Parts: sequence; C-alpha cells; structure tokens
Amino acid sequence: MKSPARIIAALALCALLFASLTLSRTRPRDTQTQKDQPQGGQSAVELPSEKHLRGVRQLTFGGENAEAYFSGDGRRLIFQSKRDGRPCDQIYTMNADGSDARMVSTGKGRTTCSYFFPDGKRILFSSTHLATPDCPPPPDYSHGYVWAIYPSYDIFTAKPDGSDLKRLTNTPGYDAESTFSVDGRKIVFTSMRDGDLDIYTMDADGRNVKRLTNELGYDGGPFFSRDGKRIVYRANHPQTPAEIERYKQLLAENLIEPNALEIWVMDADGSHKRQVTHLGVASFAPYFFPDGKRVTFSSNYPDIHSRDFNLFAVNTDGTGLEQITFNPSFDGFPMFSPDGRKLVFASNRNGAVKGETNVFIADWVEVPTGDLRLTVYDPLRAVVVGAKVTIEGQDFKSDFETDENGVIAVRLPAGVYQLSVKAMGFRIFTRKDVRITPGSKQKLDAILEVNPPQSLTPARPAAPR
Repeated sequence: MKSPARIIAALALCALLFASLTLSRTRPRDTQTQKDQPQGGQSAVELPSEKHLRGVRQLTFGGENAEAYFSGDGRRLIFQSKRDGRPCDQIYTMNADGSDARMVSTGKGRTTCSYFFPDGKRILFSSTHLATPDCPPPPDYSHGYVWAIYPSYDIFTAKPDGSDLKRLTNTPGYDAESTFSVDGRKIVFTSMRDGDLDIYTMDADGRNVKRLTNELGYDGGPFFSRDGKRIVYRANHPQTPAEIERYKQLLAENLIEPNALEIWVMDADGSHKRQVTHLGVASFAPYFFPDGKRVTFSSNYPDIHSRDFNLFAVNTDGTGLEQITFNPSFDGFPMFSPDGRKLVFASNRNGAVKGETNVFIADWVEVPTGDLRLTVYDPLRAVVVGAKVTIEGQDFKSDFETDENGVIAVRLPAGVYQLSVKAMGFRIFTRKDVRITPGSKQKLDAILEVNPPQSLTPARPAAPR
C-alpha cells in the first residue's frame, strides 16, 4: 500500500512509543477504582461500536500508564507508569481489578517492558538504572523526528515485590522488549548486541542466547503463542539505498526514525518468517489470540500520519482484518487473559486531561461476523489504488483504503451496512443494504464514474454607463 514514511506518532520501541503518546504532564493519581464506576449496563468508558468488548472498566486514573500484562493465573497485572512525581517510567503491579498498585522497580533510571514469570514467582523488566540513577537524556532532534535507543537498557529479574534484583543481560547496547513463553522456559527479547535491532531468545536464567532475525531493520515487540511454537512481532525493513543509509546512520548514534511497521509471525526457532499485514502504516503491539489463529494489534490504519490508533484483529495468514476499538484517540498494547475471557489494553479514552493514558480491562465477546471483499475500479476497469472506503452500520463506522490491487478485505459484525467510496477525480460511489451474515464471504465491485469537467461561467460584461 503506502510506502514507509515518517509519521507524527508511531511506534518503534515500546517505552519510547508510550512516552510519545502520553502528551500531558503527570497529574496526581486518583484513588478511584473500577468499583466506583457505574454498575450494570454499559459502562461510561464503553462504546456501542465495540461489539467484542463488554463491561469495559478503567483500572488507573491519572498520569501515564501502559503496557499492562497479566500474571500466569490472571489475577494480577504488571505495567509501566509515570506517576507520584517521578520523571521517568517505573514498573508497578496491581490486582486485575486495579487495586493494590505498588512500585516494584528501583525508582531510578528509566524502566520499560515488564512481564511476569509464568509461575508468578518473579518479574521481568528492563532498566537503565545501572548507568545512572537519572533519566537518560532525550534524543537529538536536529536529526529530525527520532527516538533514542538507550544502550544502557538491560534486562533484570526480581521477586514480585521488587526485591532480589538480578541482572539478566550484560552486553553492550539495547536489551529490552522481553516476554516469556507460557511454559516459562524461554524469554524472547529485542537487542542491539550484534549491531542491529533484532529478536533473540534465551533461557529463563539468561543462558543459551539465540538470534532469530537477521534482516536489516527494526524487529521487535515479540510475544510467544500459547503453545510456544510461534512468535509474533513488529518489523520495519528499509528497502531503498537511501532508506538503508539513513537507518544505518541513525543506528550508529543509537537513534531510530519511526517508520511504517508491519506485523510478522515466525516459528519459535526463527524459521518460516511471514508478513501478516500489508497496511503501510504504523502497526505495533501484536498479541496472539488464545487459539493462535488470529493476532490482535494496534494501528493507525488507514492514515500513517494519524494519532488515532485503534485495536484490530487479523488472521495469521493476513485475511479477515477486523477493527475492534473505535475510540478517536489512542488504544494500544492489548493482551488476553490466560483463560481468553478478558482483554487488557491502554487507552486515552476518558482522560481527565488530553493525552492521559490509562489501563482498561474488558470482557471479550465473540460475535457473529462475515467477510467482505470490495474491489474498486475506474470506468476502464483498471483498479483504483488508495481509494477511501467508508463502511457504516448500526453503531458502526470505519474507514479503509484500497491496496495495490484496488481491494479492501475486511471482517465485519453481522448486520446491514452502507458503503461509500471516495477517490480523487471520481464521483462518490454509494451502495446501500449490504448484508453481512454469519460466516458469509461477500465479493463486491465498485465501478467509479469520472467527475464531469467543470464548465466556467463567462464573465458578464460591464453595463454601459
């Protein structure tokens, strides 16, 4: 679809993305919890268009909170937060209902990308505190819109209360974005130890490190499938000589320029890499559905320049793209509970101030869906690339964009919809009463008409005096 381009707010490294999307200053944390929210019926933070989410509850109130991940038993969450007047993100844990929040990192340096050991006996996170107790300096924006890749990040483990801190990585360069396999045997993480941003695995004790990706560019944000056989991740691989030169120059200064990211899947040993999405925008934070057949992720599709990120779902073969959230700001970092019944995510919705990011949890509901494939043609039956397709139904409205084949292929909740297609130089195409039934696979064509040329009205001669 679109070629990679610099974006206003996209996503590269987990901590840096979170920081860029939380635009407000930290405010004192509210003591409100989910039990203070309206009970029964639709909650104050629940949107009618979000058919898969029910009983949405806000777990944090105020400040910058994101990347909340479940413990192995689903009872607790671990997340990063900038609160209590601290200048950098620190790691916190809380119960899955938002209560008993407590800091478990050192309170020094910058921390990111936390996770529970599957047995719940230890936690995992990355920190810069060994290099300096202060926050690392911001990147040099004389290079343009760039993010710093702090080489002082290393991966640590500790007991759930933060005690018994142990360093797990000790190599030059960035080590972060670490998560566990469900059996607790393997950690997957992102590292610059070999000169590029690549994905590695290691044993739970830090031994037997293995590199999984070798393509030039950023590979990161990895998560295992529940059966441990596959890994899902985000990637951007520069293609043109100019893109490659730019990437290498910035990387040499521990910087990265955020570009379009796509979702990828590979086997746990690094084999059989395959690109899942081809959206040409900023797609990140992928996580497998419990059955391993689909992936949920966050994206600003269809506009690479947009700050509006929503959650999506897609089959691992790239089919069945479905929009999950419709909040007109930011939704990201989704994760399913171990039993697959709940989804936790970060969002700007219901913020007390603009840009405030909080943690939310919802019951996941499977709803009847069907697939729609729409191909857009011009009058000569040539496909139209980049046409904007708006789909509207009851409590539903979403925008899509045709790919290089003039196609959108999406999954929709069962219902009746209206389609409209807009493309420069053509009249708006509209089709009503498009019925999506459970399990259906509809194929439709939209043949656009050229806008008639605009005739100029001759100027009226001046009246004689």
